[in-house]
Parts: sequence; structure tokens; C-alpha cells
Amino acid sequence: MQRTVETLIAGEPVTEGAGVRLRRVFGHHEAPMFDPFLLLDDFRSDTPEDYLKGFPWHPHRGIETITYVLKGDVEHGDSLGNSGVISDGDVQWMTAGSGIIHQEMPKGNSSGQMHGFQLWTNLPASYKMMRPRYQGFTASRIPETSTPEGCLIKVIAGTVAGTTGPVSDIVTSPVYIDCMVPQGALFRHTTPADHTALIYGIEGKGRIGETDIANRQLAHLSEGTEIVVEASETRFRFLLVTGKPIGEPVAWQGPIVMNTQEELDRAFTEYRSGTFVKV
Repeated sequence: MQRTVETLIAGEPVTEGAGVRLRRVFGHHEAPMFDPFLLLDDFRSDTPEDYLKGFPWHPHRGIETITYVLKGDVEHGDSLGNSGVISDGDVQWMTAGSGIIHQEMPKGNSSGQMHGFQLWTNLPASYKMMRPRYQGFTASRIPETSTPEGCLIKVIAGTVAGTTGPVSDIVTSPVYIDCMVPQGALFRHTTPADHTALIYGIEGKGRIGETDIANRQLAHLSEGTEIVVEASETRFRFLLVTGKPIGEPVAWQGPIVMNTQEELDRAFTEYRSGTFVKV
């Protein structure tokens, strides 16, 4: 059964961190519908004042944060002693698990451009307190493939068009790709019928069934097994994310997502007392 667009969302401008202006595509209010995904931020900007204040030290627990950079540099560091730079085409898949404190400081490039996205994925109760870890991959380690119709696909996680991405061992069995469809061509992908599927336009215009989708629009797809995306008036570039729903209660405050209010209160008490980080 072919999937159709159930909901089309444009998101809204928000200010986060120490004063970063970005577009919150979806977040707290939409999360129940998008299980296992919690949040998607689009931080594309050509104005350094929008992003240079960054995201100073803050905690995470119970989730995974996925940062994908198209242009510019993001410097990062954390309570595990990790530090580095995420640059053009790089991906960082951070599993916060039992707790991590980190900072992310966008620096942009020589032209002042800082283009990227951050996706939050929930963890099931049995994995909420797992050991924190990173899966970081430079652009050269993210495989690219093409289809007979000329679609160009970067595969970050999962398997698409016979190519498997480098991010592995994720409990929600996600697919995450960056796909460019030439004008007039079709992209096709088969998914488990019950997996949540989201498509976010990042360039040009496309169509899913009878619904048009453009840059900075998110399509939440119906249940089904077949995803078909057509590039209509122009070529169409988009992010496709799919994952297995968790189906558990969500207790969410700021950067911490647990299953109960008691667990959430405990996390913030530990953060204030200095016992938040377990590793």
C-alpha cells in the first residue's frame, strides 16, 4: 500500500541555546504523532548572528541526538572528554543514554554559512539508562548511491537502494537518507507498514501522491509499505527518516526525556547535585 501525506507542517522560528535562531520543524506538541521521533530543527542560515552564540553546556538523558551538517563547522565537547568538529557532510549520532553533558557551538564557514539539521529520537524504557556513546562519520564515510531514474542518495542509517549506511545498532531500526530526485523522476522505497515515515524538503519542489511539498516543509506519511516521491517542477532534495514506534509514555522537560515524571524529577535533581553523569 502506497503511503500518502497525512499532515504537512512548515514549522516555526524559535530561539534556543544561548540565542540561536532556527526553525523548529516539529517538537513537543507533535511528538506523540511522530513516535519514535521527538524533534527536528533546521538551523540553515547565512547570517552568523543567527547561530554564533551556540548551545553552551547542557545535559541530555533518555534520547539520541542526530546532527547532520551540510555547510559550515560545529565544534563540540562533552563530559566524556570527547571533542571535535562536525563539518560539511558529516553526521554525529549521539546516544545520550544514562546522561551526558555537552556543548555544541556552530562556527559556520568562510562565507558565513551554517546549514544543518538536528533530529531527536526517543529511547525505549529498557535503553534509557544505557551507556552513552557516539557514532560519528565524516562525509567520506557516508556511502552514496544512485537509482536507474537518476536519484542520488546519501545513506546515513538503514538500507536504501541496496546501500547500507554506517550508523548501526539503533534500537528503533531507523532509515535516514539525504536524497536528490531529478525533475520528472520518481524515488521509491519500501518500508515496514507500521514504521513512522517523515519527509522534509530541503531544496526544490516535489509531490507525494496528490500533495505538493517544498523546501522547509515536513510531510508526515500515512501507514503503508511504499513511499513514492516525484520531483515535479524542479529537482527535489529531501531528508527521509523512518523508524519503529516505541509506544511508551513520554515525560519530557527540556533536554531530558524519560517515561515518568518521577524519573524526570530524579534526573534534574541529579543534575543539580552533580551526580547526573553515570559514566
